[in-house]
Amino acid sequence: MTTDVLPATIDLHRPLKRATFELSTTAWLPQSVDEVFPFFGDAHNLDILTPPWLRFAILTPKPIPMHAGTLIDYRISLRGLPMRWRTRISLWEPNRRFVDEQLRGPYLEWIHTHTFEPLDGGTLMKDTVRYRVPGGGLVNRFFVQHDVERIFRYRLEALRRHFGCGPSPHDRDVAVRRLR
Repeated sequence: MTTDVLPATIDLHRPLKRATFELSTTAWLPQSVDEVFPFFGDAHNLDILTPPWLRFAILTPKPIPMHAGTLIDYRISLRGLPMRWRTRISLWEPNRRFVDEQLRGPYLEWIHTHTFEPLDGGTLMKDTVRYRVPGGGLVNRFFVQHDVERIFRYRLEALRRHFGCGPSPHDRDVAVRRLR
């Protein structure tokens, strides 16, 4: 069963390996954290946030109880190549943050931290993804970075549609930087 509980292994402070990148973006949503977090707490809402060109499908049956150790299986298609992806919820702090970590998929490392902070009567939602790809910096530059930026820009627009808002002065566009 894909929702077996496993001990969390995430260590965001472990030494970085060569060709590690970080994607970050921030969106302000006009609803409270109590309203925004449950949307993210339902893994099946990833259908709303994922661009159609990825042909994304969640394979783990509903309901998916979210907590540290939850495993979730997906199917995606990257550049026309179908593949399976498995993540583990490594950290689960309701209404504050959670981390999903790729266990199997296209990346050598994929650690996605979602944080939620009350701000100006709404919620400041931050995505930070630390990732590494086979082939290192050149593969990232010519193939991967553009794709992940495009996916997260789609995600921002999908969030705005879902929560009925436009851009905010608190928003930060998708940015990728090399950490090492």
